[in-house]
Amino acid sequence: MCWSAEADLVAGVVVSGFGLACLAQVRRAGQLPLAALPLVLGVHQLIESAVWLGVDGRIGPGPAQWARTAWAVIALPLLPALVPVGVLRAVPDARGRGRRTALAVLGVLVAAALAVAVAAHPVTAEADGHALSYAVGVPFAPVLIAGYLLSTVGSLLLSGDRVLRLLGVLTGAGALAGALLWRLAFASAWCALAALVSVLLLWWVRQDGRPGATLLTARRVPGRAGRSGPR
Repeated sequence: MCWSAEADLVAGVVVSGFGLACLAQVRRAGQLPLAALPLVLGVHQLIESAVWLGVDGRIGPGPAQWARTAWAVIALPLLPALVPVGVLRAVPDARGRGRRTALAVLGVLVAAALAVAVAAHPVTAEADGHALSYAVGVPFAPVLIAGYLLSTVGSLLLSGDRVLRLLGVLTGAGALAGALLWRLAFASAWCALAALVSVLLLWWVRQDGRPGATLLTARRVPGRAGRSGPR
């Protein structure tokens, strides 16, 4: 998505650096799946740099195919499972847990269907202006795309944490922009935008270790008038 192998390389290094910083700030196990997301997406951009090299003919067909397949594995089966499961693990609040669980199950089902598609079909990529257009041969693509976005963006929006909700708003806006501006290269565009906004997770993980703490501290505890909630 980042217009060239060199641009993807720079973006990948920067986002991966934020990802390592994010992991270094983890205080509890429940934060790990989401805290790993910036590093995963940074590596994803580095892999796309190799995909660009293959499209430009600067590496051989074998490494180029490996890069395309690795890119597709992260973009398709991994992300729709990692994000909603990560939100479910990160947010222990019982309120809304049923909806978050349903979205996590949906994400795993979508990931399974996409994993079968990636395993069954060779991944191709070609330049579409200044972006990359990937083809995998996904059956029922509109249904799976809808499930993909619902499980990822929806889980963030329903997390109950203001930072994660902001991440959901930005990735949702990125999905809309990608669909409108880079229709054929939607997957590449959305993943690149998600990588950039995922640096918000460094802010999230550096809070006091409890997702939604900024909301909980402002909540009144029944029976204790004039005092705020858990500190």
